[in-house]
Amino acid sequence: MRMPQKDIIPQNLQSLYFQEEQLREKALEIVGSTKNLQLHINIVERAMDLADMLRQFESEDEDLKVIQVLGMRTFNAFGASLKLALSGYGQNAALIMRDLIETAFLLDLFQGDRALIEQWRLADKKARMRQFAPVKVRKALDERDGFTSKKRAEIYELFSELAGHPNVKSVWMMRPEKNGDAVIGPFIETTALEAVLSEMGRLAIQVGEMMNEFFPENWDRALPARVGFAEAKKNWLGTFYPAKT
Repeated sequence: MRMPQKDIIPQNLQSLYFQEEQLREKALEIVGSTKNLQLHINIVERAMDLADMLRQFESEDEDLKVIQVLGMRTFNAFGASLKLALSGYGQNAALIMRDLIETAFLLDLFQGDRALIEQWRLADKKARMRQFAPVKVRKALDERDGFTSKKRAEIYELFSELAGHPNVKSVWMMRPEKNGDAVIGPFIETTALEAVLSEMGRLAIQVGEMMNEFFPENWDRALPARVGFAEAKKNWLGTFYPAKT
């Protein structure tokens, strides 16, 4: 005899789930009334669509399979992060976004030098950490691009402090009000939601751009997804980084 659903989940957890669903409705109302937030969510969906499309390409190329799996990882991360953000768990959404940052940097490294994919794929743990640890990847990208400002390190460290590691600064994302007390459980506050979704949108641009580099050029089936991302990217950049005249 199957146990009634109400007896499977403790009452307190059922109440928490009900609160999360209520907060999701509140979050969607905020998103529905804010064009910029809709643009962020749209570009996230388009980046996820690219990852989903690339995984469907049949190939015996082990290096491409690595990229497909990394793309699948970004799909899952975006989905989980968005769900958490809309349910009131902004700090936890940001924690998953730190994983997206690492994956985006790794994809960027691989698209710049495809030979590194095989090295990463075949490396043991010691060799992988020596060459492909997050800090090594960021340093390699900065050297490749001639960047000296260490912006990549700054954004990674910001996400680590606010969401990745327990520390004094991490409490900031547990406050519905800037100078208020930290709260337990989920909450939706407009400014905090906007901050999380805007960072998610930026990451979706980066991930989508990197994923797009690995599509076989003659694979027509992927064209709608690639065009869809390009259009969403154009709208996103035109809104948040308009060209100067």
